Amino acid sequence: MKFTTIKTADAPGAIGPYSQGVSVDTAPGRLVVTAGQVGLDPASGNMVPGGVQAETERALKNLTAVLAVEGMTLENVIKTTVFLATMDEFAAMNEVYARYFTRNLPARSTVAVLGLPKNARVEIEVWAVR
Repeated sequence: MKFTTIKTADAPGAIGPYSQGVSVDTAPGRLVVTAGQVGLDPASGNMVPGGVQAETERALKNLTAVLAVEGMTLENVIKTTVFLATMDEFAAMNEVYARYFTRNLPARSTVAVLGLPKNARVEIEVWAVR
């Protein structure tokens, strides 16, 4: 099995001992699994202002950048996991999420967690295939 680490300057760098994503050759295609992305601006390294909607938008842009390294888009995504600081922000997150996933809707799990890196309101990870 060929395992490739994904790295791009168009998404925030890892803030610990992990990769932005990994890809694996499978028969007959390729599988990409990303690390969770929060609303960090890759240029400044700071969280975007504006709350859960702005953070969701930035997280999805970061995921788009990671997938692009392997020639994929959000249309290749088969599974997402969304971590929220509170389920009270589900509707606001979902409004932005729905603008990015309009066709080939992936399976999704959404959970509330006690805390997220950098005090983020939302973190999203994806699995994609080609």
